[in-house]
Amino acid sequence: MTHLPKLRISSVFKWVSLDSTGTNLRSSRTTLWATGYHIVQSVRFYRTKKSGPSGNDPDFDGSLTSDRENAAQLSRVAQQEAKAALLEYLHSTRSLCFMDAEFMSHNAPRFLGKLLKKVKNDTEIGRSLARFLRYHPINEFEPFFESIGLKPSEYSPFLPRNLMFLKDDAMLLENYHVLCNYGVARSNIGRIYKEATEVFKYDYGVLQLTLQAFEEMGLNKSSVIKFVSSCPDLLVGDMNKEFQKVLDKFKSIGIEYGWIEENLIEGNTYNCSHMLELLCLLTNMGCSEEQLGKLICQHPGLLFEASGSTAFSLIGFLLKFGSTKNEICSIFLQFPQVEVRAFVYNMRQCYHFLVKAEMEVQEIGRIVRAHPLLLGSCYLKKLNSLLANLNTGKKRLCDVIKENPLVLKEWVLGSTVKRLPDSGEELRSQMMKTKFLLDLGFVENSNEMRKALRVFRGKGGELHERFDCFVKAGLNRKDVSEIIRLAPQVLNQSKDVIQMKIDFLVNGLGYPPSSLLIFPAYVSYTIQRVKLRCSMYDWLKDQGKVDPKLALSTILSCSDKIFIRRFVNQHPTGPEVWEKLKKQIYPD
Repeated sequence: MTHLPKLRISSVFKWVSLDSTGTNLRSSRTTLWATGYHIVQSVRFYRTKKSGPSGNDPDFDGSLTSDRENAAQLSRVAQQEAKAALLEYLHSTRSLCFMDAEFMSHNAPRFLGKLLKKVKNDTEIGRSLARFLRYHPINEFEPFFESIGLKPSEYSPFLPRNLMFLKDDAMLLENYHVLCNYGVARSNIGRIYKEATEVFKYDYGVLQLTLQAFEEMGLNKSSVIKFVSSCPDLLVGDMNKEFQKVLDKFKSIGIEYGWIEENLIEGNTYNCSHMLELLCLLTNMGCSEEQLGKLICQHPGLLFEASGSTAFSLIGFLLKFGSTKNEICSIFLQFPQVEVRAFVYNMRQCYHFLVKAEMEVQEIGRIVRAHPLLLGSCYLKKLNSLLANLNTGKKRLCDVIKENPLVLKEWVLGSTVKRLPDSGEELRSQMMKTKFLLDLGFVENSNEMRKALRVFRGKGGELHERFDCFVKAGLNRKDVSEIIRLAPQVLNQSKDVIQMKIDFLVNGLGYPPSSLLIFPAYVSYTIQRVKLRCSMYDWLKDQGKVDPKLALSTILSCSDKIFIRRFVNQHPTGPEVWEKLKKQIYPD
């Protein structure tokens, strides 16, 4: 058997998905009779009246055709006459064979539309167009390329600069006829031309021998047609040798050529080299030939979706999370009845779901390695929607998933989600908050306690840490208790934020910690707001425009609008300085 190249795992990461679709044009035929060079077309003529009864006329029976319908009928007649005139020109005047001329005239609607715009006589379209063509030769490559399935934007680069007539490119017509006579649909030849243009420059007999070489590999004519239509590059150079390796590999794993033909999707592009590398890689990962043959037969999408590139991306994803070759082989051998593209999409979406839920990286990796088939089979709901339905937060959600990853099956799109049972954590947190306030001297069930409990956010156990931040700054416990009594919201921020704001107050602004007794709400403002207001105040103080002994609360507590009117506008260049400071402190 042909030697198969060995692949390294690192090569997996270079693959990207390939997906292309083709469009087939169906021939719209007109009944024609050919006698020598004279072509007569069966045409039905329509007569329109200049005036007629309206819908309100009692004698009107609704049998008259509307003006719009008449216009449409005339348009169809005009198109048929135009096709006949173009056919007559191509066959009789330009001496193209009848089959070529007929196919071109009936399958180049865009080009035909351009011709119709140049003819003004609407009553005798055929005669007018025939007269136009007599004195205005056309670029025959345009209707030819359009008829074989190419759009103007696709065939424009292929238009020869110094040729107008098809017969001047003998090799193009010769190889075109070889493909047509072999059985390749004319509408598919455009794709072959676009992807393997050099085929149409082959000398006489070369293309025919190339096609016969595929039959000598054991393929029948219908299989060859489907293969070259799906993989035009097989007709170029030594690609048939690469194709032979693919066929040999299929044969070694017990897959018949007929099965391959049945699973090729018309219009898709296939890369034989990529498919061969995937088969070799799966073999190197531990799949036996029998297992590989069974796997491909059960899941042809692994091989035929984007020529295996989707499967390559899945392998790369698993390798990045530390899966071994044996584990990946096992995943493929147990692959569910899901499209490969959908499987890869679901797995990536599950990964992003866990990232957004703020699960630890190590835990995400563990779940991906342990449950890849589960993740690839679950199309999960959106995280925010799921949190609302479960009535829980991200931390508990992650804990539930870590405890039992199979719970993800219950959260797929379209399923009914039940709320998680009450863990009792909220009740315990409330009890800790109440005990914390009682220890500070709050009276149980008093208005002050109820107010503080409504304001507090976070868990009860975190309140002690935040309280200690103020004590460590130099305040005694009694003073801190008074601060919390006046502004309980100061404990809603994390320990690190509180420490940072107190440090800025003392070391950045030069205020003593005791100033928090007078203005505890300082802790609720952002550092940026404090910097901007105090910087502007210091500048105005240097200009002699404000009282130099204003309290911090006066500077910070008013709105921006009031601050600008009361302070910034006191100096002519104050607004300019204000905007400059804003850009420095809020760079975004």
